[in-house]
Amino acid sequence: MTHNNPFEVARIDVNAGIDIEAMRSVISRSFTYTITAPTDEMYAYAIHSSLGDDVYEEASTKILEAHMATLFGKEAAIFVASGTMSNQLALRAHLFQPPHSILCDVRSHIHCYEAGGAAYHSQATVIPVIPSNSHHLTLDDVKKYIVTETDIHFSTTKVVALENTLNGTIFPQDEIIKIAEYCKSIDVRMHLDGARIWHVAAETGIPLDILCSPFDSISCCFSKGLGAPVGSCLLGSKALIARARGLRKLFGGGMRQIGFLAGCAAFALSNHFKLLPDVHDLARKLEQGLRNLGAQILVPAETCMVFYDPKPLGLDYLEISERAAALPLPIKAGGSRLVVHIQTSTQTVDDFLDLLKTMMAEKGILGVTNGHREVDYTNIYVRVKKTED
Repeated sequence: MTHNNPFEVARIDVNAGIDIEAMRSVISRSFTYTITAPTDEMYAYAIHSSLGDDVYEEASTKILEAHMATLFGKEAAIFVASGTMSNQLALRAHLFQPPHSILCDVRSHIHCYEAGGAAYHSQATVIPVIPSNSHHLTLDDVKKYIVTETDIHFSTTKVVALENTLNGTIFPQDEIIKIAEYCKSIDVRMHLDGARIWHVAAETGIPLDILCSPFDSISCCFSKGLGAPVGSCLLGSKALIARARGLRKLFGGGMRQIGFLAGCAAFALSNHFKLLPDVHDLARKLEQGLRNLGAQILVPAETCMVFYDPKPLGLDYLEISERAAALPLPIKAGGSRLVVHIQTSTQTVDDFLDLLKTMMAEKGILGVTNGHREVDYTNIYVRVKKTED
């Protein structure tokens, strides 16, 4: 007599009705970020990783962390599950006794998209600053809003957190150095949310250790830009990373047999960084196509993102999203932000621009020229529905 095994799960592959290649096609036609899929080559590489427990030190993970520390010019590194965890571990490791505050850009990930983690984990007040130039924080912005008083009415600033890139824009290195020198002079720590720092290095040619030299801690993401399935890294001094390792366990982030994930990250770092210049070129092609149609460019493609306004085309985000999703080969495009990634196809960009042209023709408004207007870069993130990347 045969008994069914109640614990048996159907294998999720083509034999279970899942079309993997169709999923890859969907990814290539999506203007979102973290949906990139591991390649067969990445899996083949990662399967040879070690099988240790990272709470008790894991061989492949240790190799990755040591390589990252050298690459970024820091003493130590720790592999964690996500960029949010990496940022929050850094802030908590820097901050000991409240009351204290963190100064950052009003658009920054730690302020907008980390579920109030600074308050929850570190009991810290966030001072969100609108850049006076609408592009990046300056030393004058920092000096204007940083709290250095010991007056009991105020929460003293202990960390200045910058983000590079932010909305795909590159933070000028000379301004970072000015801010860092000032912060050092008043004993304030500097943290970098460098989830997309790869894009800065690829676009500017500045080595990662030089880009990150002004910072006491750096968070970087393997799944944004490089296309690994999971993981970020926090880098800093040995003392900071030792503290972060204890906090990672406290946060519930101590991971077991993660050599495979470390292997995927190592493969992405070794093989996908070189793809980013082509990503930037494709983003600029998308931007130019939008300009040619007459769309208002809200944030140009400095790296992998374009923010645009379709109102000059007689269109809105929702109808574009719906029509793009209804194409024979659907395109996912929601809101003002269009992100090009390492698996975005050139055909997707062409098809998206052709769709806009078709929609304009249907409304009899082809040939509209784009007039110039000033744009506030700090208030342009319009989305069809709320998504977090």
